[in-house]
Amino acid sequence: MTNQKQLDELLLNKTTAEVAKDLLGMYLEYETPNGRLGGYIVDAEAYLGPEDLAAHSYGMRRTPRVRAMYEEPGTIYLYTMHTHLILNIITQPEGVPQGVMIRAIEPVEGIEKMSLNRKGKAGPDISNGPGKLVAALGLSPDLYGQSIRDSSLRLVFEKKRLPKKILALPRIGIPNKGEWTEKPLRFVVAGNPYLSLQKKNQVDEDWGWRKQNEENNNIGLP
Repeated sequence: MTNQKQLDELLLNKTTAEVAKDLLGMYLEYETPNGRLGGYIVDAEAYLGPEDLAAHSYGMRRTPRVRAMYEEPGTIYLYTMHTHLILNIITQPEGVPQGVMIRAIEPVEGIEKMSLNRKGKAGPDISNGPGKLVAALGLSPDLYGQSIRDSSLRLVFEKKRLPKKILALPRIGIPNKGEWTEKPLRFVVAGNPYLSLQKKNQVDEDWGWRKQNEENNNIGLP
């Protein structure tokens, strides 16, 4: 199966929440002039504007900042929050402004470079938050409006891992949004140490992944 067909299967004809769950375990890779950086997505939040009070596109809001949200599935939507750049991937057909925020990755390739990008941070603190992972990868604001289909930021399906258990939780940092504050639209790989706000006593010995032989025998299963 070609990468484009795999991306179509990931992104098309699914709800945004379903895409968020399917992104868990996906390998996110960034090609830089000095080599590749990458890791597994372990924490992702769905945003369901225009009904979602927490979404930038609530009420079909259209500003230059949110232009990318109205583009085709796979479009990269970056925005700045508290001086930190945040990564989102658009998940619905053009004109339907919904997307998934990538909250955390488990680093795999280029960990030393990621640590340098994070000013010497180590372990989970390298990339256990949405601003941290963008800084760790060194993502450029120029990626705004580009697509994971053909940009230097991409998903590598051949490296995907399968979570043992996925948890659905309320999103982080969404106060005073009525029912949207508590909706379980954050999806995480249970037991992974790189989750935002993860407690050490909740870390699984396998970091939440199925064993390799289980993964090989269950390709395509949730």
